[in-house]
Amino acid sequence: MQYVNAFIVGGIICVIGQIIINKTKLTPAHVLVLFVTLGVVLGAIGLYEPIVKFGCAGATVPIPGFGYSLAKGAMKGVDEHGILGAFTGGISSTAGGITAAIVFGYLMAVLFTPKTKP
Repeated sequence: MQYVNAFIVGGIICVIGQIIINKTKLTPAHVLVLFVTLGVVLGAIGLYEPIVKFGCAGATVPIPGFGYSLAKGAMKGVDEHGILGAFTGGISSTAGGITAAIVFGYLMAVLFTPKTKP
């Protein structure tokens, strides 16, 4: 059932993003920033946690999940290191995902030769 819940939550997030792109003049970059910010805000006020518990990877893998991780890490950093933790906690909590994205992106660039469109 977790797979179904993840599919539902991830699908709803994607549908919301597609509707925003289709019905407004926002670019995908704007929607990306909107979703990260929304993940931070919902995570900070505690509304994203129930979505994560229900949807698991369906809620944490899409881009609002990155914002949620930033907010959660910043709050944990403040608890452990005071106000300075607000700046370092989010980066520490998301460092693994960011590093993986950079490493795998680099490997794909090395392994596959991009071709320009004619």
